[in-house]
Amino acid sequence: MKNNKNKGAIAMTECIFCNCNRSEIIAENRYAFAILDHFPVNEGHCLIIPKRHFFSFFEASEEEIKAIYSLLHEVKEIFDVQYEPAGYNIGINEGTHAGQTVEHMHVHLIPRYVGDVEDPRGGVRNLKKALVEYEG
Repeated sequence: MKNNKNKGAIAMTECIFCNCNRSEIIAENRYAFAILDHFPVNEGHCLIIPKRHFFSFFEASEEEIKAIYSLLHEVKEIFDVQYEPAGYNIGINEGTHAGQTVEHMHVHLIPRYVGDVEDPRGGVRNLKKALVEYEG
């Protein structure tokens, strides 16, 4: 397993994504699959996960990035009908200091709903107190 800058690496045999129950998969293609997040931020929060085990987004091949992009669109179309969200957040926690807790790269697709937070302005900027106040 290639493991740049990740000292606490786990084996693929221990990876929760590599050992995902196939019945959890809601969409899939040659290089990636999607499952609902086990600890969702909102209803419909899902993860797009490459099938190959690697830690960093920057280790992904072009084919894997295209497959992830394709699944983001496919799952969004499903969720647009199933959940009717008002918007989406799409994000990657790249590295342990950015909040990555599973040592297998994955992309979060989080449906957003009217009223799910008091003031959604700034989106992911609200993860941490801003150094400069957002006036968007």
